[in-house]
Amino acid sequence: MSDYFTSDHPSTDSAAPAAGTPSHAASNPQPPDVSLLLRAHAERRWLSREVIPVLRQLESCDELPDEQLPAACAYLEFIWTAALARARETDAERRRLDERGPLEQPLLAKAHHYHATVCSLREAVARRVALLLAPASVSGRVTARSVR
Repeated sequence: MSDYFTSDHPSTDSAAPAAGTPSHAASNPQPPDVSLLLRAHAERRWLSREVIPVLRQLESCDELPDEQLPAACAYLEFIWTAALARARETDAERRRLDERGPLEQPLLAKAHHYHATVCSLREAVARRVALLLAPASVSGRVTARSVR
């Protein structure tokens, strides 16, 4: 497993906007169904490539030195904030899609299904992030590790 906290890790999702970047749905040239598919894919990719590897490393904290734990949790909080911004953009695309008639959107069912799948992944990751970022969780892990 690669170490996210001791090596340089450039983002692999350069096509997606950074956290806090406003959505440009009004000027989006794609139809809403295609736009939702693209946003959902970008969100899934961010969760899979950025957030989940950090979660895994923190959850198996035997590989992470104690002095790196606070920085790792801060990094997780930072990338989770970016993930939440992406989730808001994805959900905005879903609302935009739902405003139009189903006959205008040939990929409507696929877009709804993919969005639901990404929402399930988002919820599962959110539960794991909440457990790791809870104040007692971080200090408890450091204490438990120092007792071993």
